Amino acid sequence: MRIAVLDGYALNPGDLSWDDLKEVGPCTIRDRTPFDGVVDAAAEAEIVLTNKCELTPDTLVRLPRLRYVGVLATGYNVVDIVAARKLGIVVTNVPAYGTRSVAQHVFALLLELSNGVGRMAAGVRRGDWAASTDWCYWERPLLELDGLTLGIVGYGRIGRAVAGLAQAFGMRVIVHSRSLPTGVEHVGLDDLFRQADLVTLHCPLTAETRNLVNATRLGLMKPGAFLINTSRGSLVVAEDLAAALNAGRIAGAALDVLPVEPPKADDVLVQARNCLVTPHVAWATQAARQRLLDVAVGNVRAFIAGRPCNVVN
Repeated sequence: MRIAVLDGYALNPGDLSWDDLKEVGPCTIRDRTPFDGVVDAAAEAEIVLTNKCELTPDTLVRLPRLRYVGVLATGYNVVDIVAARKLGIVVTNVPAYGTRSVAQHVFALLLELSNGVGRMAAGVRRGDWAASTDWCYWERPLLELDGLTLGIVGYGRIGRAVAGLAQAFGMRVIVHSRSLPTGVEHVGLDDLFRQADLVTLHCPLTAETRNLVNATRLGLMKPGAFLINTSRGSLVVAEDLAAALNAGRIAGAALDVLPVEPPKADDVLVQARNCLVTPHVAWATQAARQRLLDVAVGNVRAFIAGRPCNVVN
């Protein structure tokens, strides 16, 4: 079967190998494919792998040879799975590959919010310490995590990994989840926003969770609280969060995802006060990307063998 990779660069910018995939069948790998080029890029393929290239109903119906779509991510909203199912196209994803890497990034963001190591190191390089009257200084209050409350929205693999790290720091953990997890304090969503010193989002983007963090919920948060989002940008109403930050209604935010990626230079959150933004890299350690690639190739092999796994439709 012919294989087309539509946008392989983010997964493998050159530090991994496509050789295992190439062993499966004839393979065309593109770093990037514009939306209007997807049909041409995939015209001869029975198998398509995509990360962020959208496969809409109109696109899928124009690919009569297509039998399988492998999403190079856990989230699969780039593919219309209902249309794919109607056309007999199997769609798979790659769950769990980045759990530890994302949890680690959450704490990188959390520690920057609480300790400001990067910000202070940049200040020292600018000469701020050399110009200081005193032998030490800090620009903002430094927070000890022990005893603070971390609110986790969504308690899947990543949420549980974050909870474990938080408990190791001595934090109280509260959770809101569609399920009722055991061994952890479960609270209502609004209560979580009221109680937490830091809120971190780990839920999928659905019709129910879109705009979950809005002006109303931000208004429930403590003035000294922080928001962290490494999940999906559209869980947050960007304008509402920017307004809350700029008015000082919450202490800060740290985001690895935005509603539009890449953002415009004047994006309201990129420009917002006390808002730390990283470029959607929580998933992107080399170890996590290698796991992703290994599972994606395994998914393709399983499909060809007639035993598809990680099917989402």
